Amino acid sequence: MRGVSRLRAVTGIGLTQLRQHRTRTLLAIIGIALAVLSVTLLAGVGLGVVETGQEQFDASGRDLWVTGGPVQLAPGTVGGFENTVVDAHSVAAAIDSREDVTAAVPMAYQTVYVSTSGDEWETIVGVGSGVGPAVEITDGTQFQQGDVHYANGTYAGPMTHEIIIDPRTAELLDVGVGDSIYVGGTLSSARANQFEIVGVSPTFSRFLGTPSVTLHLSELQAVTGTTATDRASLITVSLNAGASPSTVASAIEAEYPEYTVRTNSEQLEATLERQAVLLASGGSLVVLGVLAGLALTANLMVSVVYQQRQELAALKALGSRTSTLVGVVLTQALVLGVLGGVVGVVATLPLVELLNLTAAALVGFENVVRTPRWLLGAGLAIAVPMSLAGSLLAGWQIALLSPEEGLE
Repeated sequence: MRGVSRLRAVTGIGLTQLRQHRTRTLLAIIGIALAVLSVTLLAGVGLGVVETGQEQFDASGRDLWVTGGPVQLAPGTVGGFENTVVDAHSVAAAIDSREDVTAAVPMAYQTVYVSTSGDEWETIVGVGSGVGPAVEITDGTQFQQGDVHYANGTYAGPMTHEIIIDPRTAELLDVGVGDSIYVGGTLSSARANQFEIVGVSPTFSRFLGTPSVTLHLSELQAVTGTTATDRASLITVSLNAGASPSTVASAIEAEYPEYTVRTNSEQLEATLERQAVLLASGGSLVVLGVLAGLALTANLMVSVVYQQRQELAALKALGSRTSTLVGVVLTQALVLGVLGGVVGVVATLPLVELLNLTAAALVGFENVVRTPRWLLGAGLAIAVPMSLAGSLLAGWQIALLSPEEGLE
């Protein structure tokens, strides 16, 4: 009974101190909430980057990715991209002929000029590719013909002059199905090539995170002057049901040793590896967020103890044990940690929505910041230990309290 009574007394004193100094209590709660936010938001960004990337690869409907190295910018060249797969049409056709392959589609990325009038121009990403079941058409149709302009490598076939745009390009140019736009790698080439919009698809812009237009590969090569070597950025491969991606990848690599063949997960890992500095910075920020939160809460608790030194010294002068005073501080730390954690977790949700809206507007990717329930729970769980650790770091002040200070 004596222990229970002592615990009630310690708790009562701690809560009374918090109620009497409401401004100080409110500031402490806000400080702990900020520490929680630094952890939940940064961790949410890290999770979102990986999960968004995996979802984009899974949604592509492809099983393998054939590349000749990373797609790099080539400043000063038409199109601005250095595509590394050579003789893309013939290589894709050879891969497509395998029994375990459903489809092999070469794709190229180039920067192109687009305009509705031929006077005012916008620069966006042009995608050279065929279309199929994996490409979602939200308005209009897919291409009515195949890549007939390629004509077995002669590039002498008729151009279809068909184009598929994404919703952001439709909004940017204020166009839709049935309208025509000028497209080319240079202004002179663009003025000479007018394409009719046959469909609207968010597929490629969702993957690239930027406005885009999609043409047949040979026609993109023609308007950007890259027909000589039939270059593409990559070849996507879809497999038959039951085929082993890793086994097929090894077989294709053995046949084409100059190219790298990756599964969806391997391609995602390779993409993330090229962003190693960014990921390392994000990880460092998470660690710094935790350390900053700990330092902030420790400083807050030191401040709380310091501002209560006369009251605590008076209790010590009246015969209270040091352990009792430590209990008072721990009670306050527990209450502040729980309240600060709850506020931080509650504030995380609207801030995540705001960050996602901003990211969608700037880079085109939705739901970049992810906050699963376990992360919110972790944010709340972190707040209490940080607060308690801060109170323990402040405990040395209690041992140094002078009873005479409380009697003054």
